[in-house]
Parts: sequence; structure tokens; C-alpha cells
Amino acid sequence: MSTIEPPTPARLAGAHVLVAGARRTGASVVDVLLDLGATVTVADGDPAQLATLGDRKVAATTDLTTLPEGCDLVVTSPGFRPDSPLATASKAAGIEMIGEPELAWRLGDDPAVCPDGPPRWLAITGTNGKTTTTGMLEAILLAAGQDAVACGNIGLPIVDALRAGHRVLAVELSSFQLEWSPSIRPFAGAVLNVADDHIDWHGSMAAYAGAKARLLRGGVAVAGLDDERAAGLLRDAPAPVHVGFTRGEPGPGELGIVTERGQGLLLDRAFADDGARYGTVLAGLDDVAPPGPPGEANALAAAALARAHGVPAEAVAAGLRAYSPGAHRGAVVAESNGIRWYDDSKATNPHAAAASLAAHDRVVWLAGGMLKGAQVDDLVLAHRGRLAGVVVLGVDRAAILAALARHAPEVPVVDVGGGDDGPMTPSMPDPMTRAAHAAASMAHPGDVVLLAPAAASMDMFRDYAARGDAFAAAAQQVAGLGEPTTDPSS
Repeated sequence: MSTIEPPTPARLAGAHVLVAGARRTGASVVDVLLDLGATVTVADGDPAQLATLGDRKVAATTDLTTLPEGCDLVVTSPGFRPDSPLATASKAAGIEMIGEPELAWRLGDDPAVCPDGPPRWLAITGTNGKTTTTGMLEAILLAAGQDAVACGNIGLPIVDALRAGHRVLAVELSSFQLEWSPSIRPFAGAVLNVADDHIDWHGSMAAYAGAKARLLRGGVAVAGLDDERAAGLLRDAPAPVHVGFTRGEPGPGELGIVTERGQGLLLDRAFADDGARYGTVLAGLDDVAPPGPPGEANALAAAALARAHGVPAEAVAAGLRAYSPGAHRGAVVAESNGIRWYDDSKATNPHAAAASLAAHDRVVWLAGGMLKGAQVDDLVLAHRGRLAGVVVLGVDRAAILAALARHAPEVPVVDVGGGDDGPMTPSMPDPMTRAAHAAASMAHPGDVVLLAPAAASMDMFRDYAARGDAFAAAAQQVAGLGEPTTDPSS
């Protein structure tokens, strides 16, 4: 048995590769490996998922604990933890286990996959804001006329972006993916922020932060200076060029925000244009969507990566204006009686919820779900002054209710249950509908109703998107009722 590094056509031809996970990315990995002449076994615990591989010439197994005979390399989906049985078996056998991003990175030097040479990687990670920043970066690159595409954790497998021939990749990478990507060195990489999340998967906060820090080993390291942990990673980064971004006024080598004649402006003092001694104005805050602190920080990060690549200032502004936030990331889903309803279902941890709450002055907050051990006391303490009311639902709602009782006892709170309890009527058969009516009963003209759960969704919904869709439907129902109801259980 042998480790394949790097996997050139000659070495992959006839090599036996185990692909762990048969969903979209796994299928794309299978296709590129087969085209390069590898023998492929696919492992997935769901037989129905294996069936979706169709007539691809692969062996299939539901065994996720052992390696097939003669295995040379394992390419894993990011869901497999470092202490999983499959990872343990690979380590014991001396067989390398890598993720799809690592495979894509290595294949960039393979003329059979990239005949024009490797593309340039501009990569993004962070606890929150990755997808928005990646989408902004793609929009900026396209505005600059670049052959660019957003890929990675955002949805498009990186190997598919390689095979399509794109020359610049805006790559979103999760900590799970980075755990299995030991050699990625992007042209420029950004760490947006680092907050407590996925500690159970990585084993410690240090390991989680260390996975994020892998993106700061390339040519240009970018990080958020307003986030203490991200700023610390930047200070220690081995990249030769360090660039920070801040929502305050930037210093030399930084991007930030200044105000001139009452207008907020994104200013670049790291890659300033010739003759721009005090920096280059890139865009106005009015060009940034979603508005507010999270969107502004994401725009600065995207601009930093684009400017590292040489994109002109006018393309930054044009790209930010062209970008439209994705669903469930702070979009307005209903408006009635002077009340706006915002869906930020993607705020699946307290750090993300804090950023979402900070964007509004007076909020009726919908919170709850699976906290995964996260603490919410600091979140409640920081934002209790803007809370007009709170609606709590989900399996771990007791922790949120307790934090509210300790730190914001004056705030009205409604507990609508966790999915199979609470009042059920023909007009309000589910907790999200009850939550929307409860929120409407506490909101007044000028308020916002904000779904920013601070928790994962799988206790009650398929995923955060399904949760957001349920909220949007309930919000639109309530918005069509005229005056808000006064009894959330009616």
C-alpha cells in the first residue's frame, strides 16, 4: 500500500481510492478519479445515496469503519471526524486521508485536469460570514472581468470548478474541510472571525482555530482585526504579507471605514492605487448588502482578497452593488404595519446571532434550536437593550429562557415549545406559526422581527434553510392578517 502525493495521472492510474461520502462532492470526486484512471470504492452509510451514483464503474459499500483491500488513498467528505473509525483505520494502515479541497489543490498542478496551469485561489474561512463574503468576492471578480467562480463549501465542488477551467477561484472553506487539507496555500486567504463552534468535532478551541489558520500560510494573509482571535491568528501567520480589515478607520496595511461629508466609505490602505497617499476609496456603505456591521465586515474582507489579486477600485464598488445576499442571511421576508420581518436562519450560533441583532435598534427576537453546548449569557447581556420581546422555541430553549431570566427579566418572553408540545390549533399547527403570531403580538411600528436562532436547526427542521422557509411562510401569513393578534395561542 502507498500514499498518493501528489496524485498525478501516472500515479492515480490504477491506484485504488476510497471515496467516503456519496453526495454531490463525493460524486464529483468519483468522476475526476475515474477519468484519471483510478479504481474507486465509494463508502456511504445510506444505500439510497449510493444508488444515486448510477452506472459509474465503482465498488460500493456501507462499511464506514474499514478500508477496502489494496486501498492507496482516502478522499473523505468533511463530516468524518479525525477520531472517526474510518480515520482511525486509515491512520493505523498508514494510508493518507484527505478532503476534496486538498485533492483539488493537488490536481491544480495536473495538466490532465488543468491544462493551463493551476488557478489562483482566493480563500475564505471563519465562524460566520463565509458564504456572504465568498459571494461578494465572486461578484467583485466578475465585475473586474475575471474568469472566476465561487466554489467549495458554498456549493460547487472545487474539482468541478477546476475541470471547468476557471482561472480564479473564490473558495469558501469550513473548518471541517480545512482539517483534511494539510497543504493548501492560497494566493490570498482570509479568516473573518473565530468564535466557539464545532468544539465537539475538533476536540478543542485551539484545534478549531488551528484549522482556520491554515488559510493564512499562502502569499497574503487577511483577517478581521475587530475579532480578537482572528487578529491573533494574523499576528502569528507565516504569510509574508499581512492585511487586516476593521470597521473602524484603517491604519497602514489595512482596509476599513471612514466617514466623509456624512457618507461611510470603504477605504483601502493596504493596496492603495498609485498616488493615493492616504488610501483608495473602494465603495460607499450604501453599496453594501446586507447592511449593518456583518455585511460591512464581509465586504471589507472580500475587497481585501480582490485587491490582493489586483482588482481595481471601481470593480469593487460595481461588484458589491451587483451582489445579492443569499436566502436566510438577513433577508426581509415580510413587511406589514410598519414591522419588517428578517430571516437570518443561517445564524446558527451565538456569535452569528450577535452580529445579526447588532444590525437593528429594536428587535423582537426569535431564538432557539440545538445550542450544541454553546452559552448564550454574553449574547443576552450584550443585546438586552434592543430587545422588544423574545420568542423561544426548540430543544435547548431552556438555556435561552434561563439567560433571559437572569440578564433581561424586564423583556417579554413567549415559549412556544419544541415541536411536539404547546397549543396546537387548525390555524397554527406548528411552533413556527405560533412563534410568528407571538412575535407580532409584541412588535410595534418601527420594530423588526428577527429570526436569528443562535442554534442549529436539526431538532425541528431538516436544515437551516427549511427553518428559514417555515419562518418566511409564517411571517407572510401574519403580515396578511392586518393588525397583529394579541394572543399568540389563539
